[in-house]
Amino acid sequence: MLDSFKTYFQSKTNLTDEQFHSISANLQFKKVEKGSILLHQGDVCHHSFFVSKGLLRSYTIDENGKEHIIQFAPENWIISDRSSSYFNEPSELFIDAIEETEIVFIDKNFINAVAEISISFREQDNTALHNHIRQLQKRVNLLLGATAEQRYLDFITIYPSLTLRIPQWMIASYLGITPETLSRVRKELAKRNFKPY
Repeated sequence: MLDSFKTYFQSKTNLTDEQFHSISANLQFKKVEKGSILLHQGDVCHHSFFVSKGLLRSYTIDENGKEHIIQFAPENWIISDRSSSYFNEPSELFIDAIEETEIVFIDKNFINAVAEISISFREQDNTALHNHIRQLQKRVNLLLGATAEQRYLDFITIYPSLTLRIPQWMIASYLGITPETLSRVRKELAKRNFKPY
C-alpha cells in the first residue's frame, strides 16, 4: 500500500527515500470494505485519502434523500474535503468506498513535515490547489450550461477507466442527469461508433 503512495509522492516532490521513510513512519493505511464510510457529513475532515487500490467517491445527500456525487477517486488519486480540513469546520460531504479499497491516510502533520523539507512539494501543493479550483469551476459551468452529452464526454476525459467500474446511476448522479438520459446519450454515441474505453 505504502509503496504506491511513495512512488506517487516522490514523483511530485524531490524527497529522497530516507526523507520519505522518516516522515512517513506515522502514516496510517488500511483496507476498507465496499460501502465503508470514511467521512460522514457533519464531521470535521482530518485526513486526505490516497487510493492505493480501489475506488472512493465524495457526495452529498439532499433533504429528499437524493445523492449528488461530487468526485470519484480511483487508484493514485487523493480525495478529501479541503474546506472542512483547512477551516476545521463540519463537512458537507460523505466519502465512502465504491469497491474494496486500500487507502493511505494523509494528515496535516505529514503535509507540514514534507513542506518543511521540500520546496518542490510546496509548489506542487499550491498548483494542485489551483488545479482543483479550476476543475470545480469547469464542473459548475458544465452543470449549468452543457448538454448531457458534453458532460458525459468530459466525465470520460477525466475518468477514462471508470465507465465500466461505476454503476450507471452513479455516473448520472455525477453528471446531474437521470439514468434514463445517460442511457440515451450512450446509445446516441454508440450509433456514431463512439467508444469510451
